[in-house]
Amino acid sequence: MSEYKAGPFLEQINVPEDLRKNFSIDDLPQVSDEVRQYIIDVISEIGNSHFGASLGVVEMTVALHYVFNTPYDQLVWDVGHQAYGHKILTGRKESFPTNRTKGGISGFPKRSESKYDAFGVGHSSTSISAALGMAVANNLKGEKERQHIAVIGDGAMTAGLAFEGMNHAGYEKDANLLVILNDNCMSIDPNVGALRDYLTDITTSHTYNKVKDEVWNLLGKISKFGPDARSVASKISTALKGSILKQSNFFESLNFRYFGPVDGHDVIGMAKIMEDLKGIPGPKILHCITKKGGGYKFSEEGNPTQWHAPGVFNKDTGEIVKVVPKSPQPPKYQDVFGHTIVELAEKNDKIIGVTPAMPSGCSMNIMMKAMPERTFDVGIAEQHAVTFSAGMATQGSIPFCNIYSSFMQRAYDQVLHDVALQNLNVVFCLDRGGLVGADGATHHGAYDLSFMRCVPNMTVSAPMNEAELRNLMFTAQHENMGPFSIRYPRGKGVMTEWKTTMQKIKVGTGRKLTNGNDIAILTIGHPGNFAQKAIEELKDSGASIAHYDMRFVKPIDEVMLHEVFSKFSKIITIEDGCLMGGFGSAIIEFMSDQKYSAEVVRLGIPDEYVHHGTQEELWADCGFDSKSIVKTIKLMLGLAKKTTKSNVG
Repeated sequence: MSEYKAGPFLEQINVPEDLRKNFSIDDLPQVSDEVRQYIIDVISEIGNSHFGASLGVVEMTVALHYVFNTPYDQLVWDVGHQAYGHKILTGRKESFPTNRTKGGISGFPKRSESKYDAFGVGHSSTSISAALGMAVANNLKGEKERQHIAVIGDGAMTAGLAFEGMNHAGYEKDANLLVILNDNCMSIDPNVGALRDYLTDITTSHTYNKVKDEVWNLLGKISKFGPDARSVASKISTALKGSILKQSNFFESLNFRYFGPVDGHDVIGMAKIMEDLKGIPGPKILHCITKKGGGYKFSEEGNPTQWHAPGVFNKDTGEIVKVVPKSPQPPKYQDVFGHTIVELAEKNDKIIGVTPAMPSGCSMNIMMKAMPERTFDVGIAEQHAVTFSAGMATQGSIPFCNIYSSFMQRAYDQVLHDVALQNLNVVFCLDRGGLVGADGATHHGAYDLSFMRCVPNMTVSAPMNEAELRNLMFTAQHENMGPFSIRYPRGKGVMTEWKTTMQKIKVGTGRKLTNGNDIAILTIGHPGNFAQKAIEELKDSGASIAHYDMRFVKPIDEVMLHEVFSKFSKIITIEDGCLMGGFGSAIIEFMSDQKYSAEVVRLGIPDEYVHHGTQEELWADCGFDSKSIVKTIKLMLGLAKKTTKSNVG
């Protein structure tokens, strides 16, 4: 049982049917207040969770589950940062305190977790396409009365996939699809782009809203139209918006019926509008204005980016709890990137910074502050970010395109076709390479070493520490380097004194860190530190262990590998990436091609989706933390103690 106390109304709600059967529409404000308070109570203590997005959609969530017959009516949340209220109302109230912890519930909607999670999400802008697919499939089954709702934020609406879904939906006039646009002018950082400006025009036009309200009130007073007087408002809405805003309605141009903007924090009003929309056929969009962190004073008044995922905080004062370390700590890899790119750009005026809506998450905001004219946040649009970078590279610029590893998957065609095929000097800085922790399977950067190394012209590298990251960035900004991928993990590095003098590395060369005779460990990237720790733990074991930090997966250091295979018959490869086609596979390919023979054990991420937990827990589960490396070395060298089966039955 949860130690957190739900309010008297929320205590009675275990599934949405309880909400619909036991409460009237007038009870919804209190239900909303109790859901919001429960989120605050839990997240303030457990930390490690998203916060502002879910608070901003509490009323919307309550209204949705009150009006629609979920799970028969299917509700798709885009990204899923905002789905905590949904989880609390759909049978996970008691387990909510386990959110994003190993063995607990996921921080995102997940089909295997609940029948109320109609579609698994984590990456942005998928909801419209998914909900449309459901609507079309259910129409073909004859379930035409079934409702399909996609909740998407204004930030996610900037991605091409959202437009593609809307463009198709407008053609499927029989699709029972409602898109709810949750407009809070935020994703994680403030939104950018023309769509943001367009939505702002709609929501802030005093003339439009004043005329709309006056027409609405007038229609309510005209008795000859009867009780449905206001239904005629939809007939003049397009002309009203077009004449006052001096532009056509973007959504209606895609054959969507547009409704709004409406107050997303008025739960009774929302419920009434949604009830009306159920009876209107075809694709519809309801534009709701919300405030990220809404209903909690400190998140409303504070920095929205900070309150996106604040960690542990005092719910009564809004003070975010920060653990002050007793000794100097290494920086985060992302901050090393952020400071280093500024340092490089000050000396090389060809360097440009590009990020798809993650300036804070990847620390591109450091360059954005120092050199705003040379830094571009292109919104949630990874494909555009890559081809935009390619275009700049054709003109002699050197773009540093910083994208989370898991999000780079969305732009793979652009990497292949627009950058690598033309051998353009775009530097891909892949943040969050490897296992990322509590965000889980949707966010692990497990695949980039594999999918980048098969691309012609691509250099694929990973630094073992902060100094190596700086050296690789320094190397990549030299002219005629071609496509250059540098991946590094989430979290802290290992060096407190990290502002080292940068040196150019010869591409395709590794480093020998320790000499040995019995076994060779080959590592790529940050796990090299796990290997160093394992070697230190075994220093009194009698094992003679050589350690090679390869630095590059492609081109791989063949001179070093000839040395390794000529000397060692036992080899361990270690990577924070998928074993299928990854760094270890590259080593075995070399061994096969060169006709060597050795016992090679590969440690890394297995061929399965790894779920959420701390990074340390997941490294151990996948078998490449320092303890696992020690165990593997002992087994290969025959140093492990033999165990005997117990006769106790």
